[in-house]
Amino acid sequence: MASALALQLPLMPAVAREACRPARGTLAIGESWAQKRLDPRRAWQLSTGAGVTVAVIDSGVSHPQIRLAGRADLVGTGFNDCVGHGTAVAGIIGAQYIKGVPFYGVAPGVRLLSYKQTDSERNGDPKLLVKAIESAADEGADVINLSISTADQPDLKRAVEYALAKDVVVVAAAGNTTKEDGTPVPEYPAGYEGVLAVGASGPNGALAEFSNKETPVSVLGPGQDVTSTWPGGVYRTDLDGTSYAVPYVAGVAALVRARFPRLDQAQVRRRIIATADGAVGGGKGAGMVNPMLALSAILPLEPEGAPVVAPPLPSPLPRGAVAKAPPVDRDAVRLALTVAGSGLGLGLLVLVARAFIPMGRRRGWRPGR
Repeated sequence: MASALALQLPLMPAVAREACRPARGTLAIGESWAQKRLDPRRAWQLSTGAGVTVAVIDSGVSHPQIRLAGRADLVGTGFNDCVGHGTAVAGIIGAQYIKGVPFYGVAPGVRLLSYKQTDSERNGDPKLLVKAIESAADEGADVINLSISTADQPDLKRAVEYALAKDVVVVAAAGNTTKEDGTPVPEYPAGYEGVLAVGASGPNGALAEFSNKETPVSVLGPGQDVTSTWPGGVYRTDLDGTSYAVPYVAGVAALVRARFPRLDQAQVRRRIIATADGAVGGGKGAGMVNPMLALSAILPLEPEGAPVVAPPLPSPLPRGAVAKAPPVDRDAVRLALTVAGSGLGLGLLVLVARAFIPMGRRRGWRPGR
């Protein structure tokens, strides 16, 4: 059944394409280093991202563990993800927790919107990227995930500024560089002011070799040997790229927006940067994103000059479940002491009588000397 989002965005004319054959995945997975490092389940006691809308602008989404609230096909090739990239990104953000399945998303409570903007491993048509960003902002997205990097373009900059003005947290990839690329240059939209730019870290905590140092990075996310969902109900365990670091940060942004709904997009971005694990060296920004600290830290000047104090967790027991101790009944205490004293005195009298009466009988009740 078509979603409301799919009906609101007109489909592009159908185009010829190759058969939909994403790379093979696997069902044999374990808990990834990224999940162990960030431990998002620990943060769920404070927030799961419920009530927050996250838009994924990518190659589509196709996986049963991912629940979509809406989707749009901007390329006219159908909703299926024939690349795998978009499914992996969406899974890192919001894949549902299933008992016995080692993989799950950072913020499983979010509303996910999928905008299929490309049908290849390349970034796709920049015009469709601009259209998707503007549409997601109009659709009420609270966070937009852009696991895309391209050159600076006036229309793209205007679209990002439009989303920021509508209080959207825009999270984008710093970009990947290789020796064949030559001299690295800043990538966009991550390079625009106000965007939460994300670099990639490896399992050892170091900056991944491919993570672009020229883009002004805000924070890092796991981006090397990453595990995530893959089309066909399977998974991949060998994903590399700043593209896969972005959804970890976008997921944390959703957790923060749900936990602190009074914060605007700029305050959410500053909170994520301020609570990241400290960095050393260029291209790392403030360091690795930290979900639990982003949700629990008390930072100054949030909002309107006052510290943000998260609402208290609900009590495990209802009020009145534990009764107060009744006041002391002093009359009852006095009566009890009187009765006890009388009993003690009577007992002593009986003991004395048992000792002296036989003695008196033996003496014939004559007085002693």
